[in-house]
Amino acid sequence: MNLAIWLERAAAVSGGAPALCHGDAVVADYRGFADRAAPFAAALRERGVTPGDRVAVFAKNHPDYLVVMFGVWIAGAAAVPINAKLHAKEAAWIIGDAGAVLGVVTAELGAALAAEVQVPLVEIGGAEFIEMTSGAGMGSVPREPDDLCWLFYTSGTTGRPKGVRITHGMLMATSLAYPVDVDPVSAADAALYAAPMSHGAGIYAPIHVRVGAAHIVPRSGGFDADEVLALARGHGQVSMFMAPTMVRRLTDAAKAAGRRGEGIKTVVYGGGPMYLADIVEAVDWFGPRFVQIYGQGECPMAITALSRDEVADRSHPRWRERLGSVGRAQSVVEVAIGGPDGVLGPGETGEIMVKGLPVMPGYWRNEAATAKTLRDGWLMTGDVGRLDADGYLTLADRSKDVIISGGTNIYPREVEEVLMQHTGVHEVSVVGRPSAEWGEDVVAFVVASGAVDQRALDAFCLENIARFKRPKSYMFVDALPKNNYGKVLKTELRKRLAEG
Repeated sequence: MNLAIWLERAAAVSGGAPALCHGDAVVADYRGFADRAAPFAAALRERGVTPGDRVAVFAKNHPDYLVVMFGVWIAGAAAVPINAKLHAKEAAWIIGDAGAVLGVVTAELGAALAAEVQVPLVEIGGAEFIEMTSGAGMGSVPREPDDLCWLFYTSGTTGRPKGVRITHGMLMATSLAYPVDVDPVSAADAALYAAPMSHGAGIYAPIHVRVGAAHIVPRSGGFDADEVLALARGHGQVSMFMAPTMVRRLTDAAKAAGRRGEGIKTVVYGGGPMYLADIVEAVDWFGPRFVQIYGQGECPMAITALSRDEVADRSHPRWRERLGSVGRAQSVVEVAIGGPDGVLGPGETGEIMVKGLPVMPGYWRNEAATAKTLRDGWLMTGDVGRLDADGYLTLADRSKDVIISGGTNIYPREVEEVLMQHTGVHEVSVVGRPSAEWGEDVVAFVVASGAVDQRALDAFCLENIARFKRPKSYMFVDALPKNNYGKVLKTELRKRLAEG
């Protein structure tokens, strides 16, 4: 079944209900939403896009993001949403690897991307896009559960991102688990997109389309705490996905303004470690509005969940321990802890393993990575954790070296690969440093081979990788600490940062 059928059904049943909102303004009801997505699909077919083809979306959050996504699905094609924070060169690599036949962009991102790719680009809001979303539409092309729906690129420790094949069946399983395991959803609700629609926030769009809920994109196109508070107060019944650092900033802004989160129904948080003190403070201020989820691109948003009652509970004798966990397995998956000799028991620490309907069938054109990650039907997450006797999963660590800044994974090897291209760098090692604002900051330890300073390295990074990946600090050292095998001891570098 094609996931786009949910839009067709919502338009038939709730055609006059508000669907797409830009800030406070309703820009389309469900009938209007469908009447723009279906012509966009037909226009894609006229331009030679066939079922199974990939269409890239390199755009900032915008109400028409959903028109594009559902239009791509109606046509039977697969969407390739690309993080809008990426450098144009990085986006171009993804477009090439995915074999995308067309790109949809917002103006400011498209200008830079045009110089890097050969595929045609269509600008959201431009004359061609307006023409493509007008006129006669088409019905959704039949799709099977295993057909590609969303090609999600996640950074890899090798320095190149890997394409996670998210199928129609996977996304349906994740969507239908949401009202069971995360939060009930109804037509009276509104989904607010303050986090990137190319990631987890966008994953939750289909279930809200299914029930005919509204979709709100802030005018800023991103996260502004004061704007979010104002929009929630104006719309009411608002749900949204946030990284832990966003929750911290929302709490700070609400306290400063004397607001208690009027209009906020639910904040689903995940994508990085949430400090216990921060979520306790958030619940104390806003009340029981928070739900935690744990997932990754390979099993999108659907590994575990900690319910709003569990997040808010202070009566259970082990409430702190449970609040420090990421909850229990969602309905559509099994979760286990793996060790060298098989599955481990309660309380034992090992690699988190997952199997179930939302687990990917494999990476895009990367058999070696697929074979390493999918073993005997289990997804090896690369994360380390433990399960207690009641089924609560606690993360002991993320993948060994990953830096999580603002809820986004940054892999040190990717930054190191760029810095090593600079003629003034002899050796480099990148690690994370705890940050109250972002969770972690990127720090580079550099052994220079010539005259080079922080300003030059910063400019070099900005030419080659996304701004959010570049180091916040550069530490110039005479040598990097290494073991007897010549491997850099990142634990020693982190220790140096901790000791100041």
